[in-house]
Amino acid sequence: MTFKSPIFVKFSFQETSTEIIDVRSENEFAEDHIPGAINLPVLHDEERNTVGTIYKQVSAFEAKKLGASLVCKNIYQQIYQHFINKDSSYSPLIYCWRGGQRSQSLAVILTQIGWRVKVIEGGYKKYRSYVCKQLKELPLRFNYRVISGLTGTGKTAFLHCLKKEGYQVLDLEKIANHRGSLLGQEWENKLQIQPSQKYFDSLLLQEFNQFDINKPIWIESESYKIGDVYLPESLWKKMKQSSYFEMLLPLEIRVEGLLKEYSYLTENTEILKDKLQYLKSRYGYQKISQWYDWIDKKAWQELVKDLLITHYDPAYKRSLKKMSKNITKKIELFDLSCKTLTDIVTKVNTSL
Repeated sequence: MTFKSPIFVKFSFQETSTEIIDVRSENEFAEDHIPGAINLPVLHDEERNTVGTIYKQVSAFEAKKLGASLVCKNIYQQIYQHFINKDSSYSPLIYCWRGGQRSQSLAVILTQIGWRVKVIEGGYKKYRSYVCKQLKELPLRFNYRVISGLTGTGKTAFLHCLKKEGYQVLDLEKIANHRGSLLGQEWENKLQIQPSQKYFDSLLLQEFNQFDINKPIWIESESYKIGDVYLPESLWKKMKQSSYFEMLLPLEIRVEGLLKEYSYLTENTEILKDKLQYLKSRYGYQKISQWYDWIDKKAWQELVKDLLITHYDPAYKRSLKKMSKNITKKIELFDLSCKTLTDIVTKVNTSL
């Protein structure tokens, strides 16, 4: 019987496989992983901690014996639960922390079954190095068209319309799972958790690898930080040097649009009050009390209008001074209907 070995490959987003399998523990996977990968730990979090403790406090030999027994148990379960119905054409790509024992323990068995198995050379550690290197260089190779404007002027809707029309769009707020402001945390039935910085980097690089270097990327004007994650310095630097398109929309229409977009906050007033508390040191007790009173009375129009005038618009105007020399075109709107946005897309493209 001939012993077959897995194939070792360097990571690339162009690498083809039936499935990407991350065999690290659950916590390692949660912090960051290759986008699209599934998690099949050969050692679970508690098991990994136990083996590590024995390694330090008893001996490497005893730790390896226990580790081997746990790995065999987990792979046995995975074969029956995950691999048993895979056909002969199945070809997974597997990785662990360094491409060592954990990934090879599964890869060797799957190879002996008869599948064509590839293991990432250097594992996640090598992948992370690849991501960091690419994010230092790749964003600098593209040209950007930046959509700016006061809060509620339809920047995100305009980007969605551009994408629908076939333009290259980088939706940073979607990747960060945050709208980039004090009240910007995404909500779907419950507050959504942002990706870790490392996973944000992974998702961002995945987007860049899908873009055509010969076409511009449309992107919304953002600060260096979106919620708890930071943009790559290369992207931030190139954005500041790019052409800006400023969206203009009447205040009353902005208020109406924001009330629809942020309806989850008007339905969860305690969360809204808690978030506004962060502005107390800037605007004082009297202003916070006024906002709270409007919330209690459900005077949403007054609240949103005053938040824009007091907080959001001045903040935008301060940032505008840093990049106003790059404003290429002002886009004046009177509503945010799909037809209006589509017409604007056509006009903007014609004028470029």
